[in-house]
Parts: sequence; C-alpha cells; structure tokens
Amino acid sequence: MSSGKHLAKGSPRPALPDDGVPRLYSMRFCPYAQRAHLVLNAKKVPHHSVYINLTEKPEWLVEVSPLLKVPALHLVAEKGQPSLIESLIIAEYLDEKYPQSPLLPKDALQRAQDKILVERFSGVSGSYMKILLHDASPDELYTALDIFEVELGKRGTPYFGGDKPGFVDYMIWPWFERLAILKYVLGDRYSLDSQRFAKLSAWIELLLQDDVVKSFFATPEQHVEFWRTRKAGNASYDLLA
Repeated sequence: MSSGKHLAKGSPRPALPDDGVPRLYSMRFCPYAQRAHLVLNAKKVPHHSVYINLTEKPEWLVEVSPLLKVPALHLVAEKGQPSLIESLIIAEYLDEKYPQSPLLPKDALQRAQDKILVERFSGVSGSYMKILLHDASPDELYTALDIFEVELGKRGTPYFGGDKPGFVDYMIWPWFERLAILKYVLGDRYSLDSQRFAKLSAWIELLLQDDVVKSFFATPEQHVEFWRTRKAGNASYDLLA
C-alpha cells in the first residue's frame, strides 16, 4: 500500500491500517530509499509506503525519522522500538529478518567482501553528485566504475550476486537507473563506453529485465524531469503519483 502523493509541511500523519506490517517512509526519486523498496519487493514483504516531500517536510516526520531522512523503516510489530534509518542498515536488517530469497551470501568472507564493495560504491555516487551539482568532468566517475567492471569480470557471473541479483546488485542499481541525468547535464561530454564497460553494460541490460527492478522503476525521461524541476527549485515530487 502507498500513500500516493508526497506529504509536505502541514500534512497530517497518514492513518494507516493497524495490521502490524512495516511502514517505509520514502521519497519516490531518492536512490537511497529505492534500495529499501528493492529489498522489500525482492522478499515480497507486505509494507506501507509513505512518501515525503523533502523540501517541505511534514512536522511529524521527526517522530519516525529523528534525523529527518529517508528511508526510514517503522517496525510497527516491534512495540516501542524506534524506526530504522540509513539504507544499508535497513537492507541488512530486512535480509536477516526475512530469510526468504537471501541477498547477502551465507559465506562470512564473501558477505564481508560484498559489503566492502558496496562501501566502495561511494566513489561512484560521490562523483555522480559532483557532476549534477558542479558540472564536474565524468573522468572521476569512469575511474570509480572501473572497479566494478573489473570485479564483475573476476566473479565470472552475470550479476554481482552470482546467477541472480543479490545485495550488491540492488544496492548500486539506483544510480545506474539514473544515468540519463548525467547525459542531460553533460550532453556529449558523457558517454558510458560499451567497450570499456562491456560487462557493466550487459549487467545493466539484465537488471532492466529483472522483475524486482521493474517493480519500482522510473524511466530515464522521468528521472531527468524530476532532476530538471529539482534544479529549478520546484521539485516535481508527485511526477509519478
């Protein structure tokens, strides 16, 4: 269940069913929140989605997210427990809490290596934001992506998770879904070289056909339009509502 439109300052806290299922406070175009949606959907966990206007946040948001951030996962069934925040913490909690369709490897060393790889993705997400906010050169982004191209080759599997998407795949996918924004910002200065990034390019095509990815997907045109309105100071949060 979803609350539909993004709730803003002055909006009452939504009255959700008292059914004990988790409530995810989110923003439809936030890549970090998308991580939580992907894990919930991968595991087919019933939940309510409440979308938040991050420009004009509702006053009650602090009650479910003390740092006023999304994603925030309110565990209704865990009486008296605070909400979980931070996308990776939420993702790991869900993977352990709901063992069906595990995303992290059982092997302790491989699990640690996957978590390290996701941490290294900060080089990609950081350079991505430099481009969006400061019109930076994409060279730093390409260098950061080289790590993942090489790693996918070393693993010798179509996905970082093996023969099907796993933790790494879903944690890094949101930024690949938004690559069209880089083309919008940089024009001809941006191009994902299909030879330099042959394995990542094939991986992208596979993820585009993945049912979990398709369950929470926005088109390149929609991502570009949201960024355009956000940059103009009038973010179109309800573009998909």
